[in-house]
Amino acid sequence: MDLRIWKHPILEFKRDKRVHIYLEDKEIDAYEGETIAAALYASGIKIYSKSVKYHRPRGFFCGIGKCSSCLMRVNGIPHVRTCVTLVKDGMRIEYEKGRGDPPITTEIEVEEEKLDTDLVVVGGGPAGLSAAIAAANLGVDVYLVDENPRAGGQLIKQTHKFFGSKDNYAGVRGVEIAKILLRELKKSNVKWVLNASVIGYYENKRPVLAVVQENRKLIEVTTRNVIVATGAQENMLPFPNNDLPGVYGAGGVQTLMNVYGVKPGNDALIVGAGNVGLIVGYQLVQAGVNVKMVVEAMPKIGGYLVHASKLRRLGVPILTRHTISAAKGKDYVEGAVIVELDENWQPVEGTEQEVDVDLICLAVGLTPSSELLFQAGCEKAYIPELGGPVAIHNEDLETTIDGVYLAGDVSGIEEASTAMMEGRIAGANVAIEFGKERSRAEKLREESFKHLNALRKSPFSERVLKGKERVWKMWRELK
Repeated sequence: MDLRIWKHPILEFKRDKRVHIYLEDKEIDAYEGETIAAALYASGIKIYSKSVKYHRPRGFFCGIGKCSSCLMRVNGIPHVRTCVTLVKDGMRIEYEKGRGDPPITTEIEVEEEKLDTDLVVVGGGPAGLSAAIAAANLGVDVYLVDENPRAGGQLIKQTHKFFGSKDNYAGVRGVEIAKILLRELKKSNVKWVLNASVIGYYENKRPVLAVVQENRKLIEVTTRNVIVATGAQENMLPFPNNDLPGVYGAGGVQTLMNVYGVKPGNDALIVGAGNVGLIVGYQLVQAGVNVKMVVEAMPKIGGYLVHASKLRRLGVPILTRHTISAAKGKDYVEGAVIVELDENWQPVEGTEQEVDVDLICLAVGLTPSSELLFQAGCEKAYIPELGGPVAIHNEDLETTIDGVYLAGDVSGIEEASTAMMEGRIAGANVAIEFGKERSRAEKLREESFKHLNALRKSPFSERVLKGKERVWKMWRELK
């Protein structure tokens, strides 16, 4: 079985050299540039582990290393995140038993490196790339860290064209915007590292970040400023069998089909009719998946009409006041049950419908990935309008720790366009703090604020702006 997508109306998947990996003793075909999880999935393998207590099957979910569903033993090393670990010829992958055993041998070569820089940007998505480029072009020495094998964040999954103005890349597909930003990054002399996770922020005379690359290299980075642009993670819904392989976050589905060219299923149910759910629904159709329907608990569609209209023209029904009540299947998804909701959000008895699907795509929102900021000691608050727990910050995106900034979804869930503007603002503010290229930095900051405010005039941004104003007020009261 090969679930790889070889023809696509928009994307071209240029696969590198063919290699072989081994799951237990079974040989699996793979291609350099694929992650372990993508290669296994392309071969029809959906189960990557079992839960410790009840031994329930676990599989792919987020696709970006945020959850623990795909942990496996790789070349003797336990708890490897297979969704962000690239394949290598001859690689040995094993299922972990129970909680997993430590490595058989301790003779693992570990490299160490020490660096000193003006600014560390954590995260290589739209906000992080924009921040790094802006700061570097203004004379700041920048080091960017991203835990994924490819930089670009959510942009590398987006095949739709962006809205807004020319400065916000209106009319350009997200995948092309990612390429533009990466070209700018290379020209700006930013030092950057992929497959690397920042595991700690420590205060010395100056901030020190501990970075681990590919589980084998420890990089100690001393810096003066930090911009955290770690994005967000998928939300989950509570319903029976929601842990079965085949229940995936929308971003995970996009990673499989748009980044690695792997078909995530044959028949899909999408839960959530916001912009993400509608866009992913259309992308699934482009990848050859039969989208049975989209269900939305709200009484109206939450996303843009243009995205909903695309799906409806393809014959995909969008059912409002409906939600999923259960997933069906033993080892993986074999169906789903949906139900109508009344005005009090309660299931209407007798309205249950069974839907034959092998893919349940959850597009039910995101939560900011704020862990590093909280570990660093930033003051925090739970702001529902921003997606949950966020570090308290001001309009300039500075947290309650001097010199520590944030940008993008980690500051509150919005669009990629606003993330890029926030990244530019944060990068310009660091340059201003250093006194480098001050007039240019202030001009970039002013222009970016202008574009950001224009983007937030959309009715979809009213809730976010309300949350932002609450956070800004908290920052002023603390300072």
